[in-house]
Amino acid sequence: MKSIKNVSLLLIFLFAVGTSSAQKLKAFGSSIEKKMGPVTKRVPYLDVISYLGHASPGTENEIKDGKKFYYIYLWVPAVAPELGLRMISPVGKAKTKNAIMGAGYEENKGSKDYFDTYITLERSSVFTKDVITDSENTTWTTLARNDDSGDMPKQPSGSKYNSLLRYESQVGDPLKALTKGLYRIGFTSYKRGEVNGTFLAQIGSPIKLPGIVMSNSVAGLLKLIK
Repeated sequence: MKSIKNVSLLLIFLFAVGTSSAQKLKAFGSSIEKKMGPVTKRVPYLDVISYLGHASPGTENEIKDGKKFYYIYLWVPAVAPELGLRMISPVGKAKTKNAIMGAGYEENKGSKDYFDTYITLERSSVFTKDVITDSENTTWTTLARNDDSGDMPKQPSGSKYNSLLRYESQVGDPLKALTKGLYRIGFTSYKRGEVNGTFLAQIGSPIKLPGIVMSNSVAGLLKLIK
């Protein structure tokens, strides 16, 4: 009887540890690695901007390849050697500093709903503020995408279904270089269907990019660009 009780306590402890660890994010590491004794570690991004948001059924921006996509628009004010993007859902107890509060997050921050994140980083054909519009004439190039990342913490289900990508600028290719301009983060769920839950999205850069801003609409982005 005592052994059964001990096993039960151990299972409760392991579940609690797993749940709490699922809510924690480590420093956002870049593609640059440094050897520290016998251990090789990623050098953290120097600049990280965080966005807290909530996705709900019926508020998607576009249905693409049968999936409901949501977008966060990003203004990059200067040439960057690399951009990192990661997303976690739900936000849970993940600590954020000076995060941008997206529409719907405050009202739903206590929600336990989450989704299997799938992210894309896209660059537009817009390079100056004065031509940013909602026009359908804007073309988008997908630079990178990610579904599941082993570098990210587990979701409450116990699966590593959160996402992370690192994209290094391809200077020799005008379409794939990280220039000043308008970008967007696309996100959906790996499986087709509804996307529902809170999320934290972070953009990282190995250099300081004063003036980098994020918004869930182009109109909102224009108000933030200085």
